[in-house]
Amino acid sequence: MKTFVPKNDEQNWVVVDAANVPLGRLATLIASRIRGKHRPDFTPNIIQGDFVVVVNAAQVVLTGGKLDTKVYTRYSGYQGGLKTETARVALQKHPERVIEHAVFGMLPKGRQGRAMHGRLKVYAGETHPHIAQKPQRLEVR
Repeated sequence: MKTFVPKNDEQNWVVVDAANVPLGRLATLIASRIRGKHRPDFTPNIIQGDFVVVVNAAQVVLTGGKLDTKVYTRYSGYQGGLKTETARVALQKHPERVIEHAVFGMLPKGRQGRAMHGRLKVYAGETHPHIAQKPQRLEVR
């Protein structure tokens, strides 16, 4: 039996500007790009997506009343160690984690999804250290 090998196995680098883009639209675009669903030879069990660099993460938009009603929780492992914060506080403290949390929830669960996590690079400002990879700009509609 023949095994399928993708013909175009190159991984591209893509830069996405998150300024004034709704979080959900941005996250679906990024997750689809990391997974490789934009490719004509997409295969679910092969990681062949792109590396995605997100800039201006601090300027992402949450619509409606989500800034005050959306709550992020994490647990330290100790009794009484449940920590909660609203999206407004999370965007001020660490805007990178807000986008990472949204994208990682859309990736597959398990070994393959954990392997895809390294393909997302998020930065709060305009600059990023991945210029040597010659990333292409990707517009969010």
